[in-house]
Amino acid sequence: MRIEFEGALYHVLSRGNERRPIFQDNKDCFLFLELMGEMSERFEGEICAYALMDNHYHLLLKTKRANLSKYMQWFGTSYTRRYNLEHKRSGHLFQGRFKSFLIENDKYLTRLSCYIHRNPLRAGIVKRLVDYPWSSYKIYAYGKKTPKWVKTNTIFCFFEVEEKHRAYREMVQCYSQEEEKIWEDFCHGLFLGSQKFVDSVKSKYITGTPAAEIPQKRKILRPANPENILKRATSILKCDINDLLGSSRISGKKKEQRDLLVFFASSVKSVGQFRFWQIPKYMI
Repeated sequence: MRIEFEGALYHVLSRGNERRPIFQDNKDCFLFLELMGEMSERFEGEICAYALMDNHYHLLLKTKRANLSKYMQWFGTSYTRRYNLEHKRSGHLFQGRFKSFLIENDKYLTRLSCYIHRNPLRAGIVKRLVDYPWSSYKIYAYGKKTPKWVKTNTIFCFFEVEEKHRAYREMVQCYSQEEEKIWEDFCHGLFLGSQKFVDSVKSKYITGTPAAEIPQKRKILRPANPENILKRATSILKCDINDLLGSSRISGKKKEQRDLLVFFASSVKSVGQFRFWQIPKYMI
């Protein structure tokens, strides 16, 4: 499912088919960056940050027009064609269609840029991010010369200090302690933002009856109330939620029931649906 509108912010990523490499050498990386610049100019997009990994890539971008699908379709086709010619191969390079997540605002934009730039560190490719050549990290952290298609102001405008590069370095260094928290506001596998943002986008761009061929739209439009979810789950599990809350120590079947209830409640925002039939019979 694609939600497109003017000024939308996206985290875009795609993996190689069967998780195979999409970059075999530096020449491929240079080609990728060259096409990103051409894509940005051709479709009036702003690429804010990027990280090229062995078998996948991450982009943080803003679309001036509602054209993300055309934007990325051109890019995927162009890179695949030239990659195949260079390496004398044929067929798909990427694993299905690209994934895209809508981002709410600066709070999430800056945090997500940290997440993207820290990819080589998490993968164990380098010990210092400054040593990785295929991301936009050095542009933000050290003021490396910026290609005209990398728009740093979209992120830097939220730093109200004179030494923006130093402030960004420090933010990335501290971010390792908060890395998991960013996904707490990941909703329906499509949004990164507050519930207010999700509701606003849903009311404007996700309307009508969900089509059978777009299961993600059905999930988003299906209301998911935490209280109703817990009420139904406790009924199926035949347990008393007050009994679980009032016990300082629980074990065995009760502990497993409690863990299931916590899972269902915490999944309301991120999943939007619940498969109660998957509850193990021995727990009921």
